[in-house]
Amino acid sequence: MSEQVLTGLASGRTGSGESGRTGRWVLISIIAALLWIAIYPRLDGWASAVVTTFGLSLESRAGEALHFFLYDTPKILMLLAAVVYAVGIVQSFFSPERTRALLSGRRLGFGNTLAAGLGVVTPFCSCSAVPLFIGFLSAGVPLGVTFSFLVAAPMVNEIALALLFGLFGWRVAIAYLALGLAVAVFSGLVIGRLKMERFLEDWVQKIQGGQAATTTGSSPTWERRFELAWAHVKEIFAKVWVYVLIGIAVGALIHGYVPESLMVKIMGRGTWWSVPAAVVLGIPMYSNAAGILPVVEALIGKGAAMGSTLAFMMSVTALSLPEMLILRKVLKPTLIWTFITIVGIGILLVGVIFNLFL
Repeated sequence: MSEQVLTGLASGRTGSGESGRTGRWVLISIIAALLWIAIYPRLDGWASAVVTTFGLSLESRAGEALHFFLYDTPKILMLLAAVVYAVGIVQSFFSPERTRALLSGRRLGFGNTLAAGLGVVTPFCSCSAVPLFIGFLSAGVPLGVTFSFLVAAPMVNEIALALLFGLFGWRVAIAYLALGLAVAVFSGLVIGRLKMERFLEDWVQKIQGGQAATTTGSSPTWERRFELAWAHVKEIFAKVWVYVLIGIAVGALIHGYVPESLMVKIMGRGTWWSVPAAVVLGIPMYSNAAGILPVVEALIGKGAAMGSTLAFMMSVTALSLPEMLILRKVLKPTLIWTFITIVGIGILLVGVIFNLFL
């Protein structure tokens, strides 16, 4: 038998095997989706039944707090799993190299918009700020464009949008997406126009004109995309489950025990200083969207204004003190304070707009 025939038979068996494994992934995904659809609407009733089993009234403070925790824990984790899995498949089309290639050489304006959009769909968080910053600059990505990406990636990500949609509906999620992207684009544009490259640390300036290493290779198979999506789910859960439980526990305490009058007084719609106060309170904290959203939900349930609570969330995810300490390794203080000021002004405007119209 000729070598060509043997090669063809081998490739045919390989292709058949890959097709079968891909089919199994598809079947597993469909079964998981059907189970998700069957379980999710019943979580509220299950939580209520557990609360009454413990002899607590759903109207009591302890009952309200326990119901909030029992209901929100599986709800948020299920939303998280579904969205991270779906977006993990989308993210298999994006690599750091491809992202840098898309952004390098882009002009201000279009480059900022593209960078902010990529920040939503690419799997990077504020923890990746330093290596991404260096990699983007060495690939020729302008400073302002890089900042648009770095603002959008942790603040307007798939987890935040999915949980906002699940908790508050599509109007809030879309408004948050639009305004969050506006903050990212605006921040990058201003920093780009100010020509602040001289405020990068000296060692970063030396590599700014360099070229990043690029990798080439074939696109992953669909089987590999499903594997990457599942790996992404496990990775995200390993990173955020503690934050989720802490956030839900804090939210449960707020929901059950904090008087509504107090929250309305501090973060109510009629309080002019509620949005600035929310931003100031959020900056020293460190969390991610999955961990902070249960707190947001509880605050809104207690009468806090939507804009004030979302401004609080945005400041936690985009301007956290730990992130600023990391960025200090590559930015001089002048640029860090400029970044905080510009992004902070954008978040304040978002909070005010939400309070006025939602």
